[in-house]
This record gives sequence, C-alpha cells and structure tokens, in this order.
Amino acid sequence: MKRCPECRRDYTDETLNFCLDDGATLLDGPASGDEPATAILNEFGITPPGVPSLGVPPSGGSNESPTRAQIHTTASAAEPQTHFGDSPERQSLSAHRAAEPKNSRRSLAAMGIIVALLAASGFLGYRYFSNSGRINSIAVLPLQNSSGNADSEYLSDGLAESLIYRLSQLPDLKVSPASSVMRYKGKEFDAQKIAKELGVQAVMSGRMVQRGDNLSISVELIDAINNKTIWGEQFERKMSDLMSTQREIAAVITEKLQLKLTGSESTGVTKKYTDNNEAYQLYLKGRYFWNKRTEPDINRSIEFFNEAIKLDPKFGLAYSGLADAYQVLPSYQDHPKPDDTYPRARAMAEKALEIDPTLAEPRAAIGVVCHEYEWNFPEAEREFKRAIELNPKYPSAHQWYAEFLANMGRHDESIAEMKQALELDPMSLIINVTLAGMYYSARRYDEALAQYQKVFEIDPGFEKAHRQMIYAYRAKGMYEEAIDEARKQRFYGGEDMTQVDPRLDALRAVYRSGGPKAFWRKVLEFEREGARKSNEEPAPFTIAMCEVGFGDNDAAIATLQKAVAKGKGEIAAVQMKSEPAWDPLRTDPRFQDLLKKIGFPE
Repeated sequence: MKRCPECRRDYTDETLNFCLDDGATLLDGPASGDEPATAILNEFGITPPGVPSLGVPPSGGSNESPTRAQIHTTASAAEPQTHFGDSPERQSLSAHRAAEPKNSRRSLAAMGIIVALLAASGFLGYRYFSNSGRINSIAVLPLQNSSGNADSEYLSDGLAESLIYRLSQLPDLKVSPASSVMRYKGKEFDAQKIAKELGVQAVMSGRMVQRGDNLSISVELIDAINNKTIWGEQFERKMSDLMSTQREIAAVITEKLQLKLTGSESTGVTKKYTDNNEAYQLYLKGRYFWNKRTEPDINRSIEFFNEAIKLDPKFGLAYSGLADAYQVLPSYQDHPKPDDTYPRARAMAEKALEIDPTLAEPRAAIGVVCHEYEWNFPEAEREFKRAIELNPKYPSAHQWYAEFLANMGRHDESIAEMKQALELDPMSLIINVTLAGMYYSARRYDEALAQYQKVFEIDPGFEKAHRQMIYAYRAKGMYEEAIDEARKQRFYGGEDMTQVDPRLDALRAVYRSGGPKAFWRKVLEFEREGARKSNEEPAPFTIAMCEVGFGDNDAAIATLQKAVAKGKGEIAAVQMKSEPAWDPLRTDPRFQDLLKKIGFPE
C-alpha cells in the first residue's frame, strides 16, 4: 500500500511512484485513519467520485493477478451519482491546490519527472495500456445465485441480461448477447477460454445472494487477454434499490473500460425505464421465462409482463417483452394460432414505441409481424432497417432481416446480414442454424451442411438443426442420410422419437426399393395418418411438397392455391419464392400468380 502525503490518496499498485492527482512522491503505508477513505487508482482507470464500495473482495472469479486493485470508498446509503470526467468537486479541489505555492512547486517538479519517465518508457505505471490498449469488447456472464433459492434465479440471470442491454447501448463497445453467455451458466469459470470462444477482451463474472429484502452482489471485471483483474466490488443493497444498483454497476464498468462517453451515450447506460422496482422485478421474471423458449414458459413470461404493466402502465420495456413473446409463440406451439398472437405482438410493440420511440426491439417485432403474418414486405423491410439503425448490435434484428431477405430471393444480402448477426453473437444456436438455412435457400447445400456441423460442435443435440438438416440432405438427393438425421431428433411428425420409430425403417425400405417417388408417397401417407390421429387438417405445404416429390405438379399447385386462399397467417407462404422444394413449379404461370397474390416483388 502507498499513500500521497498531500491529498492522502491510497494506492495499491506498487509500481506507482507519484500521485496522479498532484504529482507528489508516494510514501509507503496507508493514509492515517482520521482521513476520509478515498477512491484508489487501479491499473485501468480512476474510480469516479461517489461510487460506493464496502471493500470486500468478490468471489466467483478465478485467475487473480497479484496486482489486483480493489476499490475502497465509504459506503453510502444514498444512490450514488457516477461522474464521467472531472466533477465540480474535483475541479474545486484542483483550483484550491493550484493556489498553494508549495504544492505547485512540487507538482511542477513531479511533472518534470513524469515527462522524463514517459519519454524513457512510454508509460507511467500503466503497463496494461502498453500491452493491449483500450478494451472494446466484453461478456457479462450470468451471476452465480448463491441464495440457495431457485426462486432467485430470475434475478441473477436478469441482472446480467439487464447489464448486457445497457452496455449494448454504447456504440464503441461489443457486448456478447445474453443468448451466448447463458450457456456458461453453472459451468466452471475460465475467463480466457470464455473470452476466446466469444471473441471478447474482458469478462465480468459475479455472484448474488438474496436474503429477504437484502441483496448482496459481488462482481469482478477481468482483462482476459492479460489475465488481470481490472476491477472488483461488492454491493450491499436493498431489493428496493435494485434498479439504481444495476445502473450503478453499468456506469462503473463503463468507466473501468475507459470508454469516452458523450451525453447521449451515457444516458443509455443509466437510463431509467421505470420508477417501480416491483414492476422491474416482474419484467426480469418475464425475460427469464421468455429465454427458455418453450410454449409453457413463453406463456408464463406473458403473465409476468402483464403484471409489470399493471404496476406501471408506462413501462415500455414490459410492452416490448410482450411483443417479443407473442411474436415467437407460434413457432413453439403444437397448433399455432397466428391470427391470435401476431396482431397482439404488433399492438404491444406499437404501445412500447409510443412510450419510448428509441427502443429497437419493438421495431424488429413489427418487422416480423409484417413479414410473416401480414405479408406487407415493404413495411417489414423499413421496420427491420429502423431497428438496426436504432441498435446496430441487436443480433435478432439482423437475423430476422436476413430471413426476410432470403425469402425475397436476395440471397447474397441475406447471407451477409446473417454473418453480421453471427459476428455479434457467435455462440447463438439459433443464429448459427439460421445461417445454415440461408445457405440452403441459396442452393449452397454443401455450405449449409458444413454450417449445421458447426452448430453440433456447440450443441450436438440441438433439435432444430437436425430437423432442418434433413431438407439439405433431401435437396442433394441424399435420402438415406436424411432418414438417419431424422433419428437424431426427439420428435418426428409429432411422434416421440425416444423409442425407435418403425416409420423411418419403412421409409428406408421403400426408398431402396422404389426411389425418391416411393419415398415421398410414403411420407404423404404418414402425414395424412398423423392428421387423422390428431383430428387436424394435414399441413397443406407439407402435402404439396410430397406431391412435388413424386411428380404430381398439378396436384401440388392445387394444394398451394388452397393454402394461399386462406389468406395471411400461413407462415410457409412467405418462403415460397425462395424454398428449393418449389423449383420444379417455378416456370408454371399458376405458381407465379400465387407469388403475386402473396405480394412478392417481381
């Protein structure tokens, strides 16, 4: 420990010889106990005045550096105001010191020494900057829930997701999305390995303990490139201070990463979306269940978002959560009801934008509704572009826009857009599998198959990838490989595949004896049999695909005409322009008329 004899500032970095406030030579030992505790300089930056700490080292991290710096300031019950740049207090103190001749002489002398050191070595105790420069990318991991209470999981995950959301508002900072970092939850912590996999320079980890209304949050920010702790702190708060604590942590991280904020950018980090703490907790619960992506969990998220809105009808993020929930729900329902969910998604997104026009997520949700349900393609593209303009680092906006471009037949654009989404969220399963789908739509089947294999490197059991891979194999005429892939998914045609399904053996047998046409006739037989069992109409686009497969193009056209005549809401209709399965029909004027009815540009 070192101290400044003039300003009484304490330093833990033993490499520093001079005070960076007044240039005085540092002495060994801490400041005397009658002096107020002051923030210390660590190896990365100056802690802004007003940021509290209890001086308790956080746990949950690993690979600590011997030069680790811990912030020590007096605890304050009031919500701190984080300052960027010089505060009025700091300016006043500087002016006071400038009036003292003795201090001025010492400052000038010290500055001469500093200049000499700079010329000789290129740094002043800041070895970090000479090694890697400013950090511009970060992964915020889910906080470890040490409460021993599963009901607090929403809070530990939600805090991390909220920090990710806030930090993502900074244009010069790459932030790994929640979908990428959640895969590390509950796993052994290795900052360097995680940073390498996510392509970031810094990793924030932490733990949370909730005891009634008391909340203890320990966080640690690690420079994974140099394996050093940049900053660590423990926050002791009440649940009623949850929102202010989250804003506070985001502001301090921003300071520690040495980001130079403009006024508008700093507002995004510390912005208050609601004044109701209980509504905010309900919102976090909603996002927690929405991220699970099952029909029951999405429905639970809708309940929590609605409860949050009851407490604060002006809570724009809660309406945005509802829009996202209603928009994705048809993809996870056994029997989708697009006429019910999509209109609700648009209404909630419009309400969110009415409250806060700066939100990107509702714009993207409206784009999906326009694309998949309303078939209003010009408006869909405008909304996707606007969402990306509002938040260029929102991966889902890039993903959904890429899907739109693919369905419009703009394959090169769609793949480029999808790669942007992948760059933002490299470990996202859905983004990786969607890129494979873009290659499939572009008839680049080998690249699609290679991309599916990359998905399996992340998660060998990701069912959506196995299901979509079947299409690529069939497009290449590899029917037996498609059958093998069907065995790797849990469900096939609505049936549980945890046991061996004799239908797949039957498909293999008929393919070997009768070729592709026999294969497709057998698939059609199974589809109609399954529809009878469930007392449902067989899926028209699946029926038409089978009819194309065994060569009855007239029957396929008639089936598609009936499907399109049902009007908007048939999601598969928006894929008709790009789906390779319909290639045998493309020169038929009747098929071209169907594309015009849907509204595809020529």
